[in-house]
Amino acid sequence: MGVQKRRHSKARKNKRRSIWAQLVAPNLSECPQCHELKKPHRACPSCGYYNGKKVVTVETAKK
Repeated sequence: MGVQKRRHSKARKNKRRSIWAQLVAPNLSECPQCHELKKPHRACPSCGYYNGKKVVTVETAKK
């Protein structure tokens, strides 16, 4: 087994470990208008409301 000649810096160690922060499931909150799950601080993808106001027009899928 190889032995390191020089010490790895704290920044290099932390860069290697930074991927673990991305492996967490996203938090979801309930939309007060349509009660669907959505990401916090974003407009609801199903109804288009944010902070009690309609901000996005949502097209329904036609079958």
